[in-house]
Amino acid sequence: MKKIVLSTLTALSLASVAANATDLYQDANGQVFTSAAEGRTLVEDKSVSVFGKADKFKFSGQTFIGYKSTSFKNDNGVTPRDNTQDFEIRRGYFQLKAYLLDDPKSYYRVTFDLKNNSSFDTNSLAVRAKYAYLNLNEVLPATSLEIGLAHRPWHDYEEHNSWLYRSISEVLIENHNSAHLSSSADYGVMAKTRTKFLDADIGVFNGEGYHGKQNSNGMSLEWRFTGHLLGTAGHPDKNTYFDASFFGQLNQKHSHNTTTNKDDDLHFYGLHTVFNMPAFLASAQYVTSDNTSTDAAPSKGSGNGYSANIEGRLGTEHQYKAFAKYDNWTPDAPTGTATNTRRTYIAGAAWKMNKNVEWVANITQNDNDNNAYASSSSTANSTAYMLTTEINF
Repeated sequence: MKKIVLSTLTALSLASVAANATDLYQDANGQVFTSAAEGRTLVEDKSVSVFGKADKFKFSGQTFIGYKSTSFKNDNGVTPRDNTQDFEIRRGYFQLKAYLLDDPKSYYRVTFDLKNNSSFDTNSLAVRAKYAYLNLNEVLPATSLEIGLAHRPWHDYEEHNSWLYRSISEVLIENHNSAHLSSSADYGVMAKTRTKFLDADIGVFNGEGYHGKQNSNGMSLEWRFTGHLLGTAGHPDKNTYFDASFFGQLNQKHSHNTTTNKDDDLHFYGLHTVFNMPAFLASAQYVTSDNTSTDAAPSKGSGNGYSANIEGRLGTEHQYKAFAKYDNWTPDAPTGTATNTRRTYIAGAAWKMNKNVEWVANITQNDNDNNAYASSSSTANSTAYMLTTEINF
């Protein structure tokens, strides 16, 4: 009996992993093998059923496993933090799509994310929801609708078309040592229009982001308009495209970025362009942010800055890559005080082993005026050496 149970579990595991790529054989005792022999019969059906009240389910996942060694600098008389060396699980996404309607492009999606949670202890990983929304296709011509804990208009576009290394750093408007204006998901609704020459994402959200303290005093209007100047889009290692984008947010009484416990009305606007061919990518953007409230102290998010990154690719499938990125952000300062610019330099190389695994090595340097943001390891003047494995399935 034990052999039969173990063999059944083995068959289920092999079937889900092999995805019909390997023939399986079973003997009279129920044991499962991957090679033919006397007394073994071919298992014709290697599929495993998943039961639920939907016509179809799709599972996928993404994990960033890394090692990071950071040396902190003693600038402007600021006592540096202790140097650190850590193995990390930076992100661990697990995603389910359930197709509930007749339209195959309409679905419910939920994405869970692993994150360090100091409420348990220093190294514990907690599971939290990153996305949980219903996607309705073609509510208007070429336009779908996300309802729930949904994408915000900008982040996902930049991470798939311009800056391709979320495993080592966020985009300019999310990176802690740069603008740190907005997170990538929020509670709300977003309309997504896709045409050959124009993309448009327009949404209304709470404004604080999926991991911010929710404030019911006001909403946030957010958008992205992207022109595909060559009539092509996406797939950086396959397509040639030239895009120009205008994006931004208008927040009403949004508390996430304020220097005090008061609310502010943070508005920001960005211009972005990217040119990509299978062997090369170049991108640049400019962002300006303003606190329109009447508080004397400016919001932490108000300021202006820019970012640029390049990437070169070699190999028969463009699997060998070298890349560099530069972020520059100058927050507004209170009247009578000097501004302190934050600068982030990134340089690295990557090897895409196959469609599931990519290896990345890079150096990241924070160089901020007067080491003004030394209270956090993510904003202190430092040099970090990073090794990363990105896993997708």
